[in-house]
Amino acid sequence: MPDKKDQDIKVGVFLCHCGSNIAGYLDMGALSNYAQTLPNVTFVQRNLYSCSEGGINEIKKAIKEQNLNRVVVASCTPRTHEPLFRSSCQEAGLNPYLFEMVNIRDQCSWVHMREQEDGTAKAKDLIRMGVAKAALLQPQESIMSEVCARALVIGGGIAGMAAAENLSDQGYPVYLVERDSHLGGTARRLFRTWKGENIGEALDALIQRVLSDPKIEVWLDTEIASVEGFVGNYRSIV
Repeated sequence: MPDKKDQDIKVGVFLCHCGSNIAGYLDMGALSNYAQTLPNVTFVQRNLYSCSEGGINEIKKAIKEQNLNRVVVASCTPRTHEPLFRSSCQEAGLNPYLFEMVNIRDQCSWVHMREQEDGTAKAKDLIRMGVAKAALLQPQESIMSEVCARALVIGGGIAGMAAAENLSDQGYPVYLVERDSHLGGTARRLFRTWKGENIGEALDALIQRVLSDPKIEVWLDTEIASVEGFVGNYRSIV
């Protein structure tokens, strides 16, 4: 038997067709039917464009009329649309942090255009995970905090050194941690690229730039012991 806490959770799932970007490649009917079977889901709706004014109004309407206290939108990328959906939930009286977004466009329809059955199955998995996560969400409040404008880069291979150099070019102090006694990583065991370029020469030049950069502090023979804190204010022990 589900406990009272589970019974109080009412998740609304909104499936976006995104025109034909999603609906043209996934079985939206099957996704809708599946979403209705998931625990805590009390309302499921399909929208042509969830991010349109009409789609947003439908979400707001459902929050109020269906007494939803969790919202999951399965649509495109949260990189561009998550703030819109969060603010819309807030306008409808729902804490914006009780919202979860599932990307079934970039991760399903766009990469499985010729595999509708498999793409739809993958979308079901993502929606199920999104609903499960939404059920565990708790109301949050936005806070302002100071940001420690320094960076810690772990690993002194080509990727780590390039990252450290890039951050330094942007004006940030950087700590570069490498567990070996020298920089270079795996690239030290390579000789030429597939184009015939000399890896050693390029690697040595990069190492010298990093070592001579006043904004980059290099720690060799060093490993990370622990990391704590949150985005913008981490504390690491080496």
